[in-house]
Amino acid sequence: MIRTRRNPAPFLLALALALPAAAASPAAASTADTSDVRVAIPRPTGQYEVGRDTLHLVDAGRRDPWMPAAARELMVSVYFPARTGGSAAPYMTVDEARLLLKGQRLDTVFKAEQLADVSTNAHLNARPVGGRHPLVVLSPGFTLNRATLTTLAEDLASKGYVVALVDHAYESFGATFPGGRTLTCVACETVESAPTDEAEKELMAKASVSRAADLSFVIDRLTRPVRSAPAWRHWQMIDPRRIGAAGHSLGGNAAASVMAADQRVRAGANLDGSFFAPVPVSGLDGRPFLMLGTKVQHSPGSADTTWGRDWPRLDGWKRWLTVADSGHFTFIDLPILGAQVGIVDPSAPLSGKRSGEITTAYVGAFFDQHLRGKNQPLLNGPSPANPEVAFQNP
Repeated sequence: MIRTRRNPAPFLLALALALPAAAASPAAASTADTSDVRVAIPRPTGQYEVGRDTLHLVDAGRRDPWMPAAARELMVSVYFPARTGGSAAPYMTVDEARLLLKGQRLDTVFKAEQLADVSTNAHLNARPVGGRHPLVVLSPGFTLNRATLTTLAEDLASKGYVVALVDHAYESFGATFPGGRTLTCVACETVESAPTDEAEKELMAKASVSRAADLSFVIDRLTRPVRSAPAWRHWQMIDPRRIGAAGHSLGGNAAASVMAADQRVRAGANLDGSFFAPVPVSGLDGRPFLMLGTKVQHSPGSADTTWGRDWPRLDGWKRWLTVADSGHFTFIDLPILGAQVGIVDPSAPLSGKRSGEITTAYVGAFFDQHLRGKNQPLLNGPSPANPEVAFQNP
């Protein structure tokens, strides 16, 4: 789902930092001055420490879909299981934070410096653990930069995955690239100027397919070193036979799109994203797929009809899970961080803590089962430990 002038999606804004209900109703937010509160990503649940490297990748063979005069550029945060050591990794730049808060109309209630200074668990210059590990590529929601999936990325890395978290140029409110460039959302302007809802959906479908090409390119660069210059110094950690993809919103659609285009991707997960680009009628060659979304927007028969349309096309192991009291941003960092400064959204009362716990538990179990072959009872049916999660069987 996207937010445009013609089709505003209030639930998209509703969980940005678990607000803007607080902006309209100050009583919904903490009345104390929390500008000096140090906000933090939750401690990962796995056995490993987490390392992080940052890559700037340029696909010289492709034009950017939003800026055709330029080659396609990507920023990639690579998270990996590590030993102790190294300095703390930053969350995002101040420019990225400022543009994100402005884009979500939160710049008057949350300071850019405070968001940029969020404490993470990842370390720069960390020493990797040994062995070969599955790779998961992650794609953020439309308008959002890659930092908003940090909780999920760190948790997967702590469980022994290499995680490539991708920023797609010109598709977020702000993403910082080398050379002091912070690229803004040209795609937003293009989509919002579409003459009809149908034209808008077509643009989003093309964006999903383009992101699929981005993710395949990242996989290429991480698993196929070019001559003597690998894109990532620890590339030999990756087991190229065990690759998964997941994403939030448009990024979730991109996970399905890359599976349709790239047989190397063995499993995929969509976190509350519409299938603007449909799952092929022929299916995904029996590969597993997880759909995890809000109860209000993604239960069978609800507003987003693309889940019901594409569910029969998923021809392998599959689950359709919905989360009660959740909102569109439940599956990313923003409600987790907002809750730490007392910001709540009455329309999506699931706590930030539970938002993070549910997302990391179910996505982690999905990849453990399908990339590692470890049976996960959590995926078999409703769990007393997670009463908010319903298993749909349309």
